[in-house]
Amino acid sequence: MKPTIKDVAKLAGVSFKTVSRVINREPSVGEALQAKVWAAIEELNYQPNLSARQLRGSPSFLAFIYDNPNSDYVIEMQHGILEECKRQGFELLIHPADSVDGAYMEELRSLISNGHIAGLILTPPFSESKELIETLDDRDIRHVRILSGDMESDSPGPCILIDDYRAAYEITRYLVCLGHRDIAFLAGSHEHDTSSENRQRGYHAALTDADIKPQASLVVPGEYTFNSGSERTSTLLGQQPPPTAIFACNDEIASGALFAARIKQVAVPQQLSIAGFEDSPFSRQSWPKLTTAHQPNSEIAANAARILIESIRSSRQGNTDKDPARMGFQPEIVVRDSTCPAAT
Repeated sequence: MKPTIKDVAKLAGVSFKTVSRVINREPSVGEALQAKVWAAIEELNYQPNLSARQLRGSPSFLAFIYDNPNSDYVIEMQHGILEECKRQGFELLIHPADSVDGAYMEELRSLISNGHIAGLILTPPFSESKELIETLDDRDIRHVRILSGDMESDSPGPCILIDDYRAAYEITRYLVCLGHRDIAFLAGSHEHDTSSENRQRGYHAALTDADIKPQASLVVPGEYTFNSGSERTSTLLGQQPPPTAIFACNDEIASGALFAARIKQVAVPQQLSIAGFEDSPFSRQSWPKLTTAHQPNSEIAANAARILIESIRSSRQGNTDKDPARMGFQPEIVVRDSTCPAAT
């Protein structure tokens, strides 16, 4: 027969309620007692009954809500959230949704109403939706948002803030320091307006601070995809004069730019320097490897899950007066082989 919670309690020499508190990660149990209980759980190979916990009114699922074409980003986020859920005794529901489809609000309302979801982790563009946040607040649904911004941003509620502006400024300044003046910017999708907008603002600010007038013809809108990067770069390389450097809004776009340069027989980096953003596998698997901004997606996601779980437990214990948790990240430049000083 499978071991029960009472078997664990007997082996650990505690009450079964104490075992339940330990399994549910309640902070009221001392470290020594927790160690005894976990040792007994491991010795008996006890598996908590998730269904029973749900029936007792304590939903144990976090839901990761996203709409992002970048599979590497999604996988890294999932990995970080899953690691924290495993450590904290929660399960994860992974839920892609179409932010362009007007029916997504009803879809998420249905997801929330099933009773199993304890809280939501929201990434752009859902984390930027005022309507969705108001709906969650009205229903007292715990959530944490991953957003583009800095710690000074006026963003209510628990959130992780990624300083895209500062990272984009540093990448552009680096290209300027290499002697580049005609630096093109390949923007991201309009569905992710804030991220793309903050990266573009950083690009403009770095040029302005270097007394370089931004050229409208070098700022090209598009999608966060390889093909979009390739098509836009082909067009840019047909201009006279062509840019000597390209700053792409993510590594997938930058990889597309690299491909287009090769087709056009433009040497990278000798004739064209290319920089990306995020430090995804695209940046490391391309040739030459891409200069980029390292964005620790797994770490960001794990911290988002931790903040959400702390908020859920605090709410269950009636502690609702705490200020919402906030954490900031600034992606850092990783210099690789795709950039070099501008040709004289």
